[in-house]
Amino acid sequence: MYKDIASYEEQCLTCSKVKDGNQKPSDFGGNWDDHLPLVEFSYNNSYYTSVQCAPYEALYGRKCRSPLSWVEIGGPDVDQNTPGCDIIVDEYSRYTWVFFLRSKSDAPEEIILFVRKMERLNNLTVRSIRSDHRTEFKNSNLETFFDQKGISQNFSSVRTPQQNGVAVRTLIEAARSMLSEANLATQFWAEAVNTTCYTQNRSLIVKRFRRTPYELFRNRKPSIEHLHIFGCVCYILNNKDNLGKFDSKSDDGIFLGYSSISKTYRVFNKRRQAIEETIHVKFDESGPTFPHPHENSEINQWADSFFQIPKTPIADPSPQDLPDGFEEDPHIPPTEITTPPLINATPITQIAPTEPDQPTNSGDFSQTTASEPTATNLLPDPSVNEASTSGQVYQPPALRWTKDHPIDQVLGNPSSGIKTRRQSGNICLYVNFISENEPKEIDDALRDPAWVSAMQEELAEFIRNNVWLLVPRPRKGTIIGSKWIFRNKLDEIGTIIRNKARLVAQGYRQEEGIDYDETFAPVARLEAIRLFLAFAAHMNFKVYQMDIKNAFLNGKLNEEVYVAQPPGFVDPKFPDHVYKLNKALYGLKQAPRAWYDTLSTFLLSKGFVRGKIDSTLFLKKYPKHILLVQIYVDDIIFGSTNPKLCEKFELLMKSEYKMSMMGELTFFLGLQIKQSEKGIFINQGKYVHEMLKKFDLTSCTPMKTPMAPPLSLDKDSKGKPVDVTLYRGMIGSLLYLTASRPDIMYSTCLCARYQAEPKESHLTAVKRIFRYLKGTPNLGLWYSKDSGFYLTAYSDSDFAGCKIDRKSTTGGCHLLGGKLVSWTSRKQNSVSTSTAEAEYVAAGICCAQVLWLRNQLQDYDIQLSKIPTYCDNTSAIAIANNHVLHSKTKHIEVRYHFIRDHVMNGDIELHFVPTEYQLADLFTKPLDVTRFNMLISELGMMAATTSTSLDAQLSSEATTLMTTTGNLPIVIPQHDLPEGKEYLKPAKDFLLQCPLKTAFTINPKPHKPFLLQLWSTATTAQ
Repeated sequence: MYKDIASYEEQCLTCSKVKDGNQKPSDFGGNWDDHLPLVEFSYNNSYYTSVQCAPYEALYGRKCRSPLSWVEIGGPDVDQNTPGCDIIVDEYSRYTWVFFLRSKSDAPEEIILFVRKMERLNNLTVRSIRSDHRTEFKNSNLETFFDQKGISQNFSSVRTPQQNGVAVRTLIEAARSMLSEANLATQFWAEAVNTTCYTQNRSLIVKRFRRTPYELFRNRKPSIEHLHIFGCVCYILNNKDNLGKFDSKSDDGIFLGYSSISKTYRVFNKRRQAIEETIHVKFDESGPTFPHPHENSEINQWADSFFQIPKTPIADPSPQDLPDGFEEDPHIPPTEITTPPLINATPITQIAPTEPDQPTNSGDFSQTTASEPTATNLLPDPSVNEASTSGQVYQPPALRWTKDHPIDQVLGNPSSGIKTRRQSGNICLYVNFISENEPKEIDDALRDPAWVSAMQEELAEFIRNNVWLLVPRPRKGTIIGSKWIFRNKLDEIGTIIRNKARLVAQGYRQEEGIDYDETFAPVARLEAIRLFLAFAAHMNFKVYQMDIKNAFLNGKLNEEVYVAQPPGFVDPKFPDHVYKLNKALYGLKQAPRAWYDTLSTFLLSKGFVRGKIDSTLFLKKYPKHILLVQIYVDDIIFGSTNPKLCEKFELLMKSEYKMSMMGELTFFLGLQIKQSEKGIFINQGKYVHEMLKKFDLTSCTPMKTPMAPPLSLDKDSKGKPVDVTLYRGMIGSLLYLTASRPDIMYSTCLCARYQAEPKESHLTAVKRIFRYLKGTPNLGLWYSKDSGFYLTAYSDSDFAGCKIDRKSTTGGCHLLGGKLVSWTSRKQNSVSTSTAEAEYVAAGICCAQVLWLRNQLQDYDIQLSKIPTYCDNTSAIAIANNHVLHSKTKHIEVRYHFIRDHVMNGDIELHFVPTEYQLADLFTKPLDVTRFNMLISELGMMAATTSTSLDAQLSSEATTLMTTTGNLPIVIPQHDLPEGKEYLKPAKDFLLQCPLKTAFTINPKPHKPFLLQLWSTATTAQ
């Protein structure tokens, strides 16, 4: 470093850049910034500026405090028609914020928001606030807020500005000096104040620490390389359309300050008579800006006419002048705005920033604070003539007029009271208590009363459940952070029914073995849910749903866990304390396990029995009735053959937990469930419409099948790549839909194999599935109460169907009395050498699922044996029945041979079925329209049309299963059966088929007494 003697011109230029006014150059002595050389200043001030603008009152001393322990608030009174601004100064660092107000009544809200932001974003606490005696600071809302936060409020003496500290005495006087030196009109006061605040935060030296406010507050040195003299001459790039070759490439302008929304400068364009934000600007700081006031008279005349506000208020229209259907709403609160009021009257003209002409410090110049204007409606429209911008015409801003109403929704004169359309009382109540927006940040949620209420409700549950205890921060141990999550809870048709705010712990900071041990918690499988509904339909009882509020908060913890205080709700008396958890919190790794253990212990203590296979199923058996309870985390579905048992269970749960009874089950895990007297219908029509809308396929042409034969996809190495994210998103949505749509199972799983490198041919296949869904959005599963409850399985395979590795595809489905409850379609793990081997492996996979279902049914008090499993390959059946290892089967993996033991034990029976009647064929290959529709009908799928209700659709005594192609139902006719065959298609739902002359089956074994009469008269086809 070196030291030289600065010339008088260098001194003035430096002072003008960093403060532009009444500051002694000696204030900058010493090594105060790494970006400037050490300069030894000789003081010589401008006498004219000093005399006109310096204060005369004596200055009071002050004491240094910790950051934000003492905040001073003040502001200028420009004139009686201008609200002005609030200036907030940190007593310790002298860092300053400026908030420009549209109305003085906005001041309390700005102060409250400022205090909250400091607490949340900077982790700083305001302990004391000092302000003058303006009425907006003596506000009941402010007093209540200060009392809650533990902030002491002090007032300065009347007409004693010395006690206001730097808030008024420094910033406003410097801005006044800048306007005087630049000979600009006072209508530019907000630009001057804003620029002064920006530069002083980066230039003024706090003598006690020899640091700038910016460095003290942000712990890093600022850059001043981008600073320029306020009001200096500048040249702006001419962006005029159709610029001629000989037209000027730049416009003359005046520099006004720095943008808060981009790395651009705020300049006044003389040609356009408008304020712009641009980076394409050159500055001329070599000479004085305006040595004489008359040189700037043209701009000041423009400012006088443009920024003038009418002296008299505009008269409000009388009630009889209002149009019909409108009323004045006196309860609309004032708008929130942080931009200078002098620039609110016009739309914005902003130039997109590019690379700067001069190097800037991106870490400093891009920093935006509350001291800079934040609104974008800054500039006048160039097409507006002088008459339209006169003082007699006031134009509201284009962005926002009030907090609750955009300008395009304001009716009549915006300057008068706000008019809104009359709304029904129910809608008004709905809007008042439920918010349609999901906040992303805590700041947005705190501005919405609905979400504030939701957060308070969440914390109230913490107190009720004794979740935590506020304790001093421990010396050892991990302190886990917390975060608010905001979600709107929807019903089955997508209507918002509740705003749900949830405080979650940041469990990723937990260490295994220290903060948690066991994390696994069982959840119900979709097959178990469908089995539950099939049993309810068979027994003809209603299924109900309840939701445990804040379920995880009831789970007891065995470990010692500490979490930080929640954002926005820090205890002002103990800001450094943390919470010690007594109960589990959402986000903790052990929370699901703790909740399941708590709930299961409670149910077992009340006489329930846990399922032997499904640990989420709880049963309570009575002599003639049964009560079933199925758990999926905090959602519970239950039903009983005796409705009074359901009422008792509801009272039992309410006595232990806070819960909401949601009535009959209509929406669960994304499934839309319709319960009627004839059975239960399951579909995902709402989700189908959401998928089509999400991927912009609502206007696509419907297709009759999800995949056309003989399509067989491969890697398509020469194909055109597509967006991987889009492709995977579509596959994920389709896989979720297969919970109730077995008809798209095979095509979806086939397309899912190519998610690593999807090509255009793969995307075309996926879009065809969506086009099929477009034509069949309401297709779903029908569980009839009149069908039996015997278990039947179908197994099939597609030998060497994969063109990449030549592996076979396994397909299988399992029905309970004609009700499809389980299905699968997946590629086998190893290559099969023959169709017999592929079919044998598929039969082994199907057998495993059959045994799981049989064990599940034992919990329902249903005992099954010799479960028929149908396969269309006689060799595979022979291998399963023959215990001798042949040379052609010894290479098959051992785990697939377990089917032999279960065949020998009589658990299952393998039967041959012709390919024509193989229902699992739907899950192994693409099919033509006729066969595809026949199979989905036989599997119990139907479509509930939109024109008639489900009950009306099922009112006929002989119910016909339908599939929808386009808008017309296709009735599947009876197929002619081959003659002279003893292995014929089993009769399915034959009591519903009318007329029925001959029933075909294999070794009929009636399980119900009412079948005996039918079988006594049945004959076998010859």
